Amino acid sequence: MARNEKPIAENRKARHDYFIDEVIEAGMVLTGTEVKSLRAGRVNLRDSFARFDKGELFLFNCHIAPYEYGNRYNHDPYRSRKLLVHRKQLRELAARVQQDGMTLIPVRMYFDKHGRAKLALGVARGKKNYDKRQSIAQRDANRRIERALKQRV
Repeated sequence: MARNEKPIAENRKARHDYFIDEVIEAGMVLTGTEVKSLRAGRVNLRDSFARFDKGELFLFNCHIAPYEYGNRYNHDPYRSRKLLVHRKQLRELAARVQQDGMTLIPVRMYFDKHGRAKLALGVARGKKNYDKRQSIAQRDANRRIERALKQRV
């Protein structure tokens, strides 16, 4: 994470469920009440994903809570949101997703140094159950090693 980024939300489940090969940055088309909710940190990236629809990239199933002080023009929490990437990146992503088992998963959401909401999209491959167990075992082993080293010092 760069120094000038203000984190909004992180999808920790993504690293547990997927092998993330590459991460790209994408902008989002948002309404005013959505931006205000993001600034309040009221977003959930779990179970969300990106998909191509008519040659454009959209974020689906991302929950941005309605703005508390919004009026009748408040947004739908689960609406699909258009993602903004360069045309060349869009073609490359479409080619990568066409490969077997590849998908686009949001890893984290943040405000950049200019105050614009950005989404870090991961080009990911799903993990099998034995891969998840292996990751958990590795994490536990690292935790035990750290604990032992801490007690020594």
